[in-house]
Amino acid sequence: MKRACMYLLLIILLTGLTMPVLRALADEQAKPAAAASPPAAAPAPATEPLKPDPSGANTGGAADVVGASAGAPTADEMKKLATNEPLAMKLADVVGHNRIAINFVWTLVCGYLVFFMQAGFACVETGFTRAKNAAHTMAMNLMVFVFGVLGYWICGYALQMGGVGAGPLGGGTALLTNEFTVHLFGKNFGIFGTTGFFLSGVSYDASIVTLFLFQVVFMDTAATIPTGAMAERWTFKSFMIYGFFIAMFTYPIYANWVWGGGWLSQLGKNFGLGHGVLDFAGSSVVHMVGGVSALAGAIVLGPRIGKFRADGTPLAIPGHHIPMAIIGCLILFFGWFGFNPGSTLAGGDLRIGIIAVNTMLASVAGSFSAMAYVWICYGKPDLSISANGLLAGLVAITAPCAFVNTVGAVIIGLVAGVICCMSIFFVERTLKVDDPVGAISVHGTCGAWGLIGLGLFADGTYGDGLNNVAGTVKGLFYGGSSQFVAEIIGVCVNFIFVFTVMFVFFRVLDKIVPLRVSPEVEIEGLDLNEVNVTAYPNFNIKTHR
Repeated sequence: MKRACMYLLLIILLTGLTMPVLRALADEQAKPAAAASPPAAAPAPATEPLKPDPSGANTGGAADVVGASAGAPTADEMKKLATNEPLAMKLADVVGHNRIAINFVWTLVCGYLVFFMQAGFACVETGFTRAKNAAHTMAMNLMVFVFGVLGYWICGYALQMGGVGAGPLGGGTALLTNEFTVHLFGKNFGIFGTTGFFLSGVSYDASIVTLFLFQVVFMDTAATIPTGAMAERWTFKSFMIYGFFIAMFTYPIYANWVWGGGWLSQLGKNFGLGHGVLDFAGSSVVHMVGGVSALAGAIVLGPRIGKFRADGTPLAIPGHHIPMAIIGCLILFFGWFGFNPGSTLAGGDLRIGIIAVNTMLASVAGSFSAMAYVWICYGKPDLSISANGLLAGLVAITAPCAFVNTVGAVIIGLVAGVICCMSIFFVERTLKVDDPVGAISVHGTCGAWGLIGLGLFADGTYGDGLNNVAGTVKGLFYGGSSQFVAEIIGVCVNFIFVFTVMFVFFRVLDKIVPLRVSPEVEIEGLDLNEVNVTAYPNFNIKTHR
């Protein structure tokens, strides 16, 4: 454990030493950030430079009334109002401040809902694993948030959002303007942000810190996914280092490319591929990153003892508490109503109702098709598969939820439930990868399907101006073939980048801090050996494998 702490401190120290280098790069290559999805309303020209506002007292004003709705006054009209009607201008300041305040409250409440999903993940993963490892699985779900938040605060948030620029949340987010770019083919390719390390300097602002809370719970969702796929044999000290690494580097870099104004988001502006890679709430940015990381980790870690016969035939290792897993699934379902609608970052965006209904319809469609698939193929419905089908539908609709109609949402969910089942069997029987909870399939496979579904079913009723591209978002079935191509690129880049980085990371880490517990500990159970407590001390839960 001491060695693990030393390595962890070394990582943090090296990160701190790189900050001056990153800031120097930012000074040389700082650029006004391209607007990331969702689009921001055009602000009125500022009379003086924007400054951080830690108290929030000066955030929001008359300028935030411009573009707030279809009938909102223009910037020229506001200038005339300021000259001729000073009292009306004061009222406009109040309206603008309240508009930003509504965005803050909406974003924070939705962030709290997403945070509560951590309890859902803990219950799902613990219920689907064995009793002798229940405390260890719970510990990973608790501490991944602890490690992840600290790592994301150190540098993850800056790398992801440091160049995003003004967004729909409003206020000081316009201060996040420094993106490290490379110039290729006559175009700028954003790689990572360089503003916001330690939430200090100009990032000590009410708007920027509010956005941090919402983004950090999304990061935590991605980080916690591998804890299910790698459960029941993962050493806690290597898990701790993983928690910092994915939060500080892997997740933020890909998230920047899609959500932070990075190069994938600008494929539309630079190369005419629709609106660039779109992922409204994170099918790829959150779930596919977590699922692909889980695949890489599970391959390096290897299967649990007793999972496969000598001839490679898989054996079932039942979870110890299916009711707990189902409760966790329902908690996740509830939290998803913050996950998807909250990604508007604007309480005044009335698309939130459609987003919420699409989320619900896709989830139940996924559960129905997964249940039907197993029932038809094996003669009986399977409750655990039905639960995973529900989550599969939720994952798949997360990217296209704002861009599709209800029919498209149901189709996306139905397909997600079936491909989730097929993927679970493929991963286990063909790849010989042991995933106790089905996380690779639910989050990885269905996360990829979410991007593809957006590229197919976006109906052209939403998204005008996203990523600096005029017009609404249309998928292949509505005449937007280039948007479909962009989404395919997003899927491919995600898999190649995340799998390569995480596979190498796990391989190297295993040489330094072993990933896997000893066979004796695995057979006895990880609870007492790894986290010094047992989940069920009054029961004899020892098994032969």
